Amino acid sequence: MSVRTRFAPSPTGYLHVGGARTALFNYLFARKHGGSFVLRVEDTDEARNTQEARDAIFSGMKWLGLEWDEGEGKGGDFGPYNQSERRENYDRWFEVLRAKGRVYEDEGAWRFRFERKPVTMQDLVCGEVTIDYRDESNTPDMVIRRSDGSYVFHFVNVVDDLEMQISHVIRGEDHLMNTPKHLQLFEALGAPAPHYAHIPLILNPNGSKMSKRDLGAAIGDYPKQGFIAEAVVNFIALLGWSPKSEDEIFTLEELVERFSLEAVNRSPARFDPEKCAWVNQQHLLKLAPDAFAEAAKPFVAQAGLPVDGGYPAVAALVREKVRLLSEVPSAIGFLLVDAFDFDPEAVEKVKGNAAAKGLLAALADDFAGLSEWSVDAAKHQIGETAKAAGAKAGQLMFPVRVALSGKSGGPDLGDILGLLGREKCVARLKRFLESL
Repeated sequence: MSVRTRFAPSPTGYLHVGGARTALFNYLFARKHGGSFVLRVEDTDEARNTQEARDAIFSGMKWLGLEWDEGEGKGGDFGPYNQSERRENYDRWFEVLRAKGRVYEDEGAWRFRFERKPVTMQDLVCGEVTIDYRDESNTPDMVIRRSDGSYVFHFVNVVDDLEMQISHVIRGEDHLMNTPKHLQLFEALGAPAPHYAHIPLILNPNGSKMSKRDLGAAIGDYPKQGFIAEAVVNFIALLGWSPKSEDEIFTLEELVERFSLEAVNRSPARFDPEKCAWVNQQHLLKLAPDAFAEAAKPFVAQAGLPVDGGYPAVAALVREKVRLLSEVPSAIGFLLVDAFDFDPEAVEKVKGNAAAKGLLAALADDFAGLSEWSVDAAKHQIGETAKAAGAKAGQLMFPVRVALSGKSGGPDLGDILGLLGREKCVARLKRFLESL
């Protein structure tokens, strides 16, 4: 039997990190085994479904790179792939249960008659789980069709998995106790059940269960915050799965190669925003300088900074300094425009150096008097100016950095000197002196 997995979101809200991880694990497993990944939409809740939520789910999955083989926009041999279009399918299988005497009416609704026996499942992550259905008070027969004629999740879920020939159901641990019910339904319908794998919950850093409103929950927020898709996929994969090595940074292709359900952890995963940002930084470092500049360009342009001319070279200077693309504008703004604010803490530190003002004034004159301008010549002059005043070059380096950039840290001072050139360096030294 070929491997077929599915992701079955409800279009009642945005794609959240838990759903994205479920989609990712199903995608990785299908790709690892040369199978198919199905996108099925559970859209029977007409009162809560929205087109906006539907679009957010599809765009979120596309941004992550989780392309599906069947479903929305792809077609397939097992459609339709929206539950709202599958009413005839559900009616047909309901009649199978009725013909077998496995359903009965109860105040207008229809209940599925459980077989009163222990049901044992072999979960691919959680191991062996048994539910004893002999105690009817603890496991009452479940409603599968409501009095208004609509079908409940348990029934349509099983029918869809059956008809779409899903081989493996990989879903959140919160569904674990539903699985014995589903196994009874498969048995009653005369069909083999898929293999089940229930993945651990995702917790907040404080140990509480992560909700859709918590920090980092909405996939749609990640690109706005300056994360790149490869990094988010990488981070989400590590929420409950271990590569069984010291490696932590992977491309999607490498995750496909390494992924296995055996390596999925049993214990809950903790969402760590700092770790997520660190993973993003590692992926930014892998980008070529031009690709990094291109990825950061929307953020730089949105900040009102110019992105023509020498922008790519300027952006490349901070590739190793930022964790998020959204940090790039503040990191390079001083190299693109002359009007910028000075960091108050950096200014106070300069003021604490009694000799700084005189040294900067002397350097402005010495820079202006250089016959040729180069990075080496400028750095040499800083040393000579300090030496002439009986100071060390190091005492002048920090004040120069603050004068030229407004910051206490950032790109190499030599790179700043080279990009700004003589005229701008002199002008900025004088501007800073006026502010002191």
